[in-house]
Order: sequence, then structure tokens, then C-alpha cells
Amino acid sequence: MNRFLILTFFVSLIGLEPMAVFSFDYEDALQKTVLFFEAQRSGKLPPNQHVKWRGDSGLKDGFSQGVDLVGGYYDAGDHVKFGLPMAYSVTMLSWGAIAFRKHIAASNQLGQVLDAIKWGTDYFIKAHIQPNVLWGQVGDGNSDHYCWERAEDMTTPRTAYKVDADHPGSDLAGETAAAMAAASIAFKAYNSSYSSLLLAHAKQLFSFADRFRGKYDNSIPSAHQFYASVSGYSDELLWAATWLYRATGEEYYLKYVVDNAVSMGGTGWAVGEFSWENKYAGVQILLAEVLMDGKGGPYTSTLKQYQAKADFFVCACLQKNGGYNVDMTPGGLLYAHEWNNLQYVSSAAFLLTVYSDSLSAGNSEIKCPDAQIKPQDLLNFAQSQADYILGKNPKSISYLVGYGRSYPVHVHHRGSSIASTSVLHSTVGCVEGFESWYRREEGNPNVLFGALVGGPDSKDEFSDERYNYDQTEPTIAGTAPLVGLFSKLHSESLMTSKGSSYPNVPPVPNHRTSKVPVAFLHSITDTWTVGQMTYYRHKVNIKNTSQKPITKLKLSIENLSGSVWGLSPTPEKNTYELPQWLHALGPGSECSFVYVQGGPQAKVSVLAYN
Repeated sequence: MNRFLILTFFVSLIGLEPMAVFSFDYEDALQKTVLFFEAQRSGKLPPNQHVKWRGDSGLKDGFSQGVDLVGGYYDAGDHVKFGLPMAYSVTMLSWGAIAFRKHIAASNQLGQVLDAIKWGTDYFIKAHIQPNVLWGQVGDGNSDHYCWERAEDMTTPRTAYKVDADHPGSDLAGETAAAMAAASIAFKAYNSSYSSLLLAHAKQLFSFADRFRGKYDNSIPSAHQFYASVSGYSDELLWAATWLYRATGEEYYLKYVVDNAVSMGGTGWAVGEFSWENKYAGVQILLAEVLMDGKGGPYTSTLKQYQAKADFFVCACLQKNGGYNVDMTPGGLLYAHEWNNLQYVSSAAFLLTVYSDSLSAGNSEIKCPDAQIKPQDLLNFAQSQADYILGKNPKSISYLVGYGRSYPVHVHHRGSSIASTSVLHSTVGCVEGFESWYRREEGNPNVLFGALVGGPDSKDEFSDERYNYDQTEPTIAGTAPLVGLFSKLHSESLMTSKGSSYPNVPPVPNHRTSKVPVAFLHSITDTWTVGQMTYYRHKVNIKNTSQKPITKLKLSIENLSGSVWGLSPTPEKNTYELPQWLHALGPGSECSFVYVQGGPQAKVSVLAYN
């Protein structure tokens, strides 16, 4: 728990209004966001898997076609492994790990983020079996959508699809090259040999994408309905070349984006969105950074044109672009598309945060048609979008599942909506899944922590219904940018809280100014239904993550409606202590408690310890 939140707690006790800008626990949001990628894993799960309701799945992917495609990520609430959004997600995770490495490390999440990246890049290495061959999809969206079943029970066809010299996919290969190049930078300081391997694949994939040009959804028609390449492949070629320049420093790649600036639309496209499908804004901001770093050299003139388009994106998002601004809801949310709009919000907020840092480092500002924009303005706007996601919106709901007191519980996600195989051992078939689980009025039995759902419509309206996939389905492409965004905002919140003053606030013990050395792992170990009510047996592991014993641990449990076993209640409301026989929690040791209730899980936090 960060210092600001603790100060806010004490301020509320004495009836004062807190005097700080940051009012959300971005570190908690960051930790939950990373967990979402574990819930989306396909393949043989590792021993250190934290999301315990998931099991092994897709263990024979690709085998019928003579290739090992086990691993990777499911893209959303179904079980298809779509290569384009998966590669984009890995690129964004890697960019976050590069731009905000220190921030992520300070929250003790860098290892988990690198694991999430590697889960994707290990799969891409398997999929790239020859220089000019890339397997780009496993499963078919149409047949998959006829079934509502757990990944562990999959009965749908696992047909794999590829692009090659005769059936090109420059957008798919280009994005995968970008992912490998970005990941090679992220891993360079920690695993140099793996970094070199990724870079070798990235170079081959870029060469393949550039030499054999074509749209991937022409070669893999089953992808078109779900992830169509509307903007074409030129943006991915520029995107891949830009990341390869960052990874290698080789002039060849910088010259490529300059020579093709006009023909591929890099200096022509002025855009107001950035996503798995359209990379122009990302390219333009990356190349503006090259210019601001003083590395433009003979390419300065063209790089300035890229920078102008980057500035256009910023001005359009901040509503300072004259006649062309990105649409916004009445509640202040960027609005781009009806389906899963929040994925465009998270990516835009991430870009603004990255660009804010670059402008600040260069002591630069942006001149928009309607205003002069300072670096802090970009960060403030990005924060407003993050805060909307976390609950500062007309519905007062968090659109990040598992965060806050109120969040969607009918998430459009097969695995989350069906009891885990550890609880319900029998197979859940296609039709049974729809009849017994999809149509249930109760919330999902498995909390999909860190999932960013599609979010509200253009009028800030939201309906938490499982069938409402436009609004309640999460995607890895939407969640990936949040890792970097939340880590940066958490760092800023710490800086703000240290500089804040609160009159008449009781003194805060020193140990509360640092990260609390206690970790909680929630899991559901059983479920049953009585009449119309479904009950869940929740188990919470408490781990001492420090090198010293912890005593007098006092916990707050909010939103608790059932009984608790394994803790001792105190006279204070919603407050518990470790049982009397457990005098101390040793370094690295764990204990657990159990509670039973219907509905969402309770919120557990640390109030005090020695």
C-alpha cells in the first residue's frame, strides 16, 4: 500500500479532504494487470503459475500439421490464438518494460512482466520455423464461438494457419518482427543470449515481410472477420523497421523508414487512434524520440515530418486540434469504436505517457492549433483516462476486473465463467456450457483479475451482462498497454505524496512509507448452489515477502458477508489478526485463512504490522 493511500485513510478518519491529485492505487492495478496474462496462457502451465483456476490446454496445437505450436496466448474470451493481436500485445508489454523498467522493478513486477513477454516470444520462436514461414493462427473463430467451454475441455478444431512466400502476410510478420525486436531490448540486460536469438528472428521476419508483401487476412481468411487488416501492412513494415533500429542502432533501418515515409504513409497518415491494427501513431512517436535524442543526422527533415504527425495525435486526443479531435464521451473518455473501446483508450494513454517523458527530457512543448501543450498536460490527460478506467466515471465502476469495490462480474470469458477443473472435475461440453454457465445470472465463479473489459458506450452507459461482448469481453491487446501506464502513474503518485502536506494528520509509522512486505494470493477452492444463490469457498494465502519476521499483523477485510476461519477478529469493525498461536510470520513463510460467501470476493489489505 503506498503512502498516499495510507495518508488518505488517516485524513478520512479526522474528517479532512485529502489534498493530492492521485487517488487510486496504481500499484495494485499494475499487479492485477500482470495476472491477466497468466489467465490467458495456452499450453503447459509452469509451476509458478499464480492463477490457479487455470489448467493446461492446447497441448497438441499444431501437431496434426507437423509443427509444435503449444503455448502463446488466447486473445480474449475465447480460445483462438490470433497472431496479430498477440504480437502487438507482446510489443506493448516490451515497450512498457523498456520505457518504465525502473518503475516496474520498484513495484517488484519486472520478473512477472518479463515472464509474460517470454511466454509470447517463446511461442513466436516455435511459429517461425523457417525464414519465410510464420504460423499465424491456431483455431477458428467461427467454430470456437459455437462452443462455451473451458480451455482445458476444448473440443473445437485446432487447425493452424500460416503465411509464407506464396501466401504472404506482411502485417503479421512485421508486427511479430516488432515484438521480437522490442523484446530483445527488454531482455538484453537480463538474458543476452535470449535477446540475441530474438533479434535474429526479428531481422528474418522483417526481411520476409518486406520481400513478400501482402495482407495476412488474404492468406488466412478466417482471421478477417475478427482481426481484419484494414490499414494494410505499410504501418507494420515501418513499425518493425523502427523497432529494429532501436534494437540494433543500424542505419539501414532508419534509412528504411525515411525512404518509405511517403510511399508507406508514415508522414502522410494523421491519425487519432493507435491499436493492434493501426501502428502509425506509435511509429511517429518513436521516430519523434529519435529526433529529440539528437540522432536525426541527415534524416532530420523527414523525422520532423514524423514528429508533426505525432503532435497531431497528441492534439487530437487532448481536444486541442481545431476541427479534428478524437470523440469523447460526456464523462471524459476517449471514444473510438463500439466494440471494446477501452483497448483504444489504454493504448492512447500509454503513448501519451511515453511521449510526455520524451518531451520532458528534451524540455520541449507541443504547439496545438488551440493551445500550447506542456509535457505534464499529456501525463495529466493519460491519468484522466486511467482514472476513468479505475472508477472515476459516471457509473463509479472499475472496468479493470478485480480492482476496487465495484467491477464487472459477468465478464464475457469462457474460463472465468465456468467453475475451475479443480472444483468441477467433469467435462463441460459445448452446449452444456451455454445452458449451465453462459446463461447464469450469478457472477463468474473465477475472478479474472486485471482484465480490461470493453467498457461503456459513447454515452458512458454500461451493461454488465455476459452476452454483451462489446462491453464485457477483455482482450490481451487492450490490457497490455496498462502495464507501462500504471507503473508510471504509481511512480508519480509516490512523488506527489512525498511532497504533500496534511495539516493535523496523525504521524504515520515509518514502515508504512515503503512497500508493505506482505503478499496475498486469492483462490476459489469450492463452489455450490443453494436455491438461487451460489456460494464460493475462498482461500487467501498470506506470505511474508521480506527478510525479517512480521508480528502484530492486522488486516482489514472489506465487502465480507460470510464467515472467516483462520483469523482472529478484533473489536474494530472488519479488522482481523493472525491466530494467537501464530506469534510471528517468518521470512518467506506463509499462512492462510478461508471465508465463504456469495458474490465477488472480499478485499484484504494490511492495516498495521511490526
